[in-house]
Amino acid sequence: MKKLVISLFLLTIGSYGLYCKAETKVQTKQVSVLITNSWNKAKENEPVVINLKNLGVSFNVKSAVVKDNDKEIPSQVDDLNGDCKSDELAFVLNISANTKKRISIVLSSEKSNKQYPQGVYVDMLLRDKVGKTGKNVPIKSLTVPGSSNVYSLLMHHGPAFESELTAFRVYFNSKQTVDLYGKFHKGLELKESEFYPSDAQLAKGFGDDVLKVLNSCGLGTIRGWNGTSITNIEPVEYLTETVQAYGPIRSVVDIINTDWKYQGSDLNMRVRYILYSGHRDCQVQVSFDDPLKNEVFATGVQKVGQPQGFTDHKGLVASWGTDWPVDDTIKYHKETVGLATMIPSHFVKSEIEDPADYLYQIAAPGKKDFNYYISFTSTKETFGYKTPKEWFDYATEWKEELTHPVSVAIINKTK
Repeated sequence: MKKLVISLFLLTIGSYGLYCKAETKVQTKQVSVLITNSWNKAKENEPVVINLKNLGVSFNVKSAVVKDNDKEIPSQVDDLNGDCKSDELAFVLNISANTKKRISIVLSSEKSNKQYPQGVYVDMLLRDKVGKTGKNVPIKSLTVPGSSNVYSLLMHHGPAFESELTAFRVYFNSKQTVDLYGKFHKGLELKESEFYPSDAQLAKGFGDDVLKVLNSCGLGTIRGWNGTSITNIEPVEYLTETVQAYGPIRSVVDIINTDWKYQGSDLNMRVRYILYSGHRDCQVQVSFDDPLKNEVFATGVQKVGQPQGFTDHKGLVASWGTDWPVDDTIKYHKETVGLATMIPSHFVKSEIEDPADYLYQIAAPGKKDFNYYISFTSTKETFGYKTPKEWFDYATEWKEELTHPVSVAIINKTK
């Protein structure tokens, strides 16, 4: 276990470049890929992710130029494990129904100074309680013993990330709950508001916290299951939360639980949250060092206030309700939200409830990973959903779209 802690430390400082060697000679490689939308509906801001290892590149990719004919598509190259080697190229595109697009890509070993429009924002901040400036300090990664309580030492209690439509945070404690920030208008706000807008910012139309999660699963938080209710992720030897990618196309946040003693197993579990530009929904990837046995997990959506619930009994669950703030209705209006979680049906073991949540049990015996998706709306949005019917209809359409991703095929590799 000491070896793992050292690797996490190297991940943190290596991501700042202290152990990364610079390329001495600029190398490039051109690749063409075919993007196919076989669905009968058009897709907007469709995520495209290309594993760089599949391209046969002999150098470390530091940048890329992606083009649809002569139009450049903003993109980003990500090192997702802190080894100073790029792993994935990511971009989003619009593609019509039943259409194919040939995309050209030029990969380079040289880092680019090009600035694309920022479609996402993410940070993790250490509270400055003793400094003269009073400014919170950005950090990329933090590892603590599982028994440590640093929840209150971090601004917004853990990493926070947003697109123009929605914002999320993940608690740095054994709950690791996904909490929500709703917006009146589209735009990036967290850099200024730090999840807690001032009166002046509220007057300008900033959003704010729209959910009181208490001991629930909030929105799609992965939890244990004891037979009657969800359980926290404890005990663990170490807990690490890391910002792996800062945008401009997507933010990537990892929650790493080392040596989680659960249902007779010692699990090393990584929960990865990926939020793309132009999206209100977020992908959740859960992975383990070793294949799972018969462990059972749970996730879903919180029952909000006097909740209305919806399920298709095949992995989609949603809720609608009004609950927050409980007491202060002078400064803040009561918040009404719609929540939704979509789990691929082959990971679903059963549909369940506990007092606070609508849930599914998840199991993946013999596998080392599973994934699902989360999404929400707040009725304060000028661009969102205003009734439970509208929200539940959206959730159904959202699941249908998720089950029809585009396909990506490499059609040529040139030197």
